[in-house]
Amino acid sequence: MAKAQKEMSFLGHLEELRWHLVRSASAIFIIAIVLFVFQKEVYEHFLLAHRKPDFITYQLFCDFFNMLGIDSTFCDVTFKDNLISLKPTQQLMNSIWSSLILGIVLSFPYLLWEIWRFISPGLTDKEIKNSRGFIFIASFLFFIGIAFSFYVIAPISIHFLYNYQITDLIQNNFTMDSHIGLVTNMLLGVSVLFELPVLVYFLTKIGLVTPEFLKKYRKHALVVVLILAAIITPPDIASQIIVAIPILILYEVSIKVSKMVIKKQQKNAQKSPRV
Repeated sequence: MAKAQKEMSFLGHLEELRWHLVRSASAIFIIAIVLFVFQKEVYEHFLLAHRKPDFITYQLFCDFFNMLGIDSTFCDVTFKDNLISLKPTQQLMNSIWSSLILGIVLSFPYLLWEIWRFISPGLTDKEIKNSRGFIFIASFLFFIGIAFSFYVIAPISIHFLYNYQITDLIQNNFTMDSHIGLVTNMLLGVSVLFELPVLVYFLTKIGLVTPEFLKKYRKHALVVVLILAAIITPPDIASQIIVAIPILILYEVSIKVSKMVIKKQQKNAQKSPRV
């Protein structure tokens, strides 16, 4: 009888998980459909915004370098040719895929909420109380990463890569897939990196990470951060430093978060009655 109840309980959890996944997928698809309907606006004002010479980041960099008395190519940003589509279905498939990716991005807080609804029944009242800000903090860091990528990393990368040329004998003719893929990969990659403090929080909670561990491998983390910065930015020192600085700040914040979790666990252990 107990075995049957246990089996029903397991099946019940599977059924509950299925509905969480269904609702999450529905949210993504609904947002994706809306974005697909307004695909022209999405492409012109977001995905292709960095190809406009008057993009705000180019203007700010131009003003900054002018203030320092330095000539900058950001003051004369030009994109000579339009992107090209090589296949009859390329624009349609790219629009569908981009709508799905942006659907995941925009529905991120709701996806976290569904995850929280699934795991919260297995938590104690105290654990639920201590984790109430999880969705807000994780969503905030995610969208800060999106904004940083969109307004800093993407324009610097696109400006560099579009103007990089080995010789005049080679002409740059970029496809829409390559450009959109570059933008969306940077958006998702950087936003995930900005979730580092949240990841460290949970790893510390389950005992896989400690503040001492993070401090010990700080130098190794610096090397990893520089490698990641080199991957998601153009191969110039300035861009890599711009990307590396906020990630290193997040690493230091993660150490503080890990310390906070350890102190709280030690405090709770002292309060709990000894058997």
